[in-house]
Amino acid sequence: MEIGEKLREARMAAGHTQEKVAETIGVSRQTISNWENNRSYPDIVSVLSLSDLYRVSLDTLLKEDKKMIAHLEESTNVVKSRRDMSRLILALTYLLIWAFSILSFWLGAREDAMGYSILVFYVILPLTTIIISVCIGRDESWASSKWILLLFFGFMYMMAGYATFSLANMISLSFETVRWPRLENMMGGILCSAFGMMIGALIRRLGDWRRKRQEIFLAEQSVEKG
Repeated sequence: MEIGEKLREARMAAGHTQEKVAETIGVSRQTISNWENNRSYPDIVSVLSLSDLYRVSLDTLLKEDKKMIAHLEESTNVVKSRRDMSRLILALTYLLIWAFSILSFWLGAREDAMGYSILVFYVILPLTTIIISVCIGRDESWASSKWILLLFFGFMYMMAGYATFSLANMISLSFETVRWPRLENMMGGILCSAFGMMIGALIRRLGDWRRKRQEIFLAEQSVEKG
C-alpha cells in the first residue's frame, strides 16, 4: 500500500476532514487531496505533523514505500539547500548595507556628521539588525549559534563607528594618537539583535501554539465522534 492510501485511511479513522487537516498543518485542501491520491508527496515536516495528528507511527506510514522514502531524502536535501541559501542572503544583505553605510561616509556624508550619525547609527543599522534578527529568531536551526550572532552584530556595530568617525579623527591628527575600538560600543548591536531575535522567537512560538491548539481541537472532535 502506498502512502497516499495510508494517509487517507488514517485520516478517516481519526475522523478528520481534508479541510480541517489542511488548516491544522498549514496547507491547502487540494494539497491533502493530492497526497492521498499519490499525485504528489508530503515533505518530512508534513509527514511528522500528519503522524502526530493521526496518531500513526512513521514506521506505519513509510514502511515498504520506497518512492516516498526516496522523495523524503531528496526533499531533505532541498530544504537544506534552501536554508543555506536563505542564510547566505541574510548575511549578504546585512554586509552590503553595512558596507554602503561606511562607504557613504567617506564619499561625502561625513560633511553632515550629525545627520549621518542619526541616519546610520539610530535608523539604518538598528533597523537592519532587528529585521534580520527577527528572521533568525523565527528559524530554529539557528539555535546553537545565536549567541555568536549577537557578538557578530555587536562587533559590526562597533566597527561601523570605528571605521567612520574614529578613523576620520585619527587621520585628521595624522595618526599621532591611535585609538582602538571600544568594546562597550558593541552594546547597541547586541541589544538590537537580541530584541529582534526575541520577536522572531515569539512569532515562531505563537505559530506553534496555534497549530497545537488546532491539533487538540481536531483530537477532541475525533473523540466525540468516536
